[in-house]
Amino acid sequence: MSDFRQIFEAYGGDYTATIKRFVGNEKMYLRILNMLFADENLQNLQDSVEQEDWDGAFAAAHTLKGVTGNLGLQPLYAAVCAIVEPLRSKEKADYRTLYANIAAEFSRAERLRDALRGGI
Repeated sequence: MSDFRQIFEAYGGDYTATIKRFVGNEKMYLRILNMLFADENLQNLQDSVEQEDWDGAFAAAHTLKGVTGNLGLQPLYAAVCAIVEPLRSKEKADYRTLYANIAAEFSRAERLRDALRGGI
C-alpha cells in the first residue's frame, strides 16, 4: 500500500473511490487539491456569515460542498454539509459555530495536503 493511500485513509478519505475519479493519478489529485487552497469560497463563506448574508453563505458553502465531495475530503465535506442544509432551508442555526467547524476541518485538510506531498 502506498504512503499516499495510507495518509489519505488515515485522514478519513475513501482512497479507492476518490482516486478512481482522478483516473488513478495521485499527482493529478494533488494538483487539484492544491487549487482548493487558492479558492476564495472559504473566505467568501466567512465574510457572508459575518455579514449575515445567507444567500452568499449558501452559494459559497454549496460550492465547497461539491469540491470537497469530489476531492474525497470526507471530514471537511461533512462539516460543509452541516451548514449547507440549514442555509438551503433558511433555518435558524449557529452559523458562526458551523463555520468555525469548517475552518478547523479546512486546516486539517491543509495538513493532509502537506502530508500527501511527502507520500508521492
